Amino acid sequence: MNKKIITITIIIIIVLVGSVTIYKVLKVHNKRLITVEEKHIIEVAKQCVNEKKCSGSEITLQTLYDLEYLERASNPVTKEFYNPESYVLIEDSSYTFIVR
Repeated sequence: MNKKIITITIIIIIVLVGSVTIYKVLKVHNKRLITVEEKHIIEVAKQCVNEKKCSGSEITLQTLYDLEYLERASNPVTKEFYNPESYVLIEDSSYTFIVR
């Protein structure tokens, strides 16, 4: 009887620790995937500005598509395409990707 309870308790502890660890690893991984995609979009927008083909404080994805700087960008986690009205906001020297 005691052996069964100890075995079940150890299995429960292993499952709990394992599931929490896997959840945290996946969460961090997904966040990093999104960060990489956003940085890629920002770099493409910077290139467009540096080549003076884009101007203004907002550069939409549609503009980047039309100028052939970018192919259809998608969220790497959900695999859904970003709305073409999403844009890169330029404030002073900082660039921020805003999803609509």
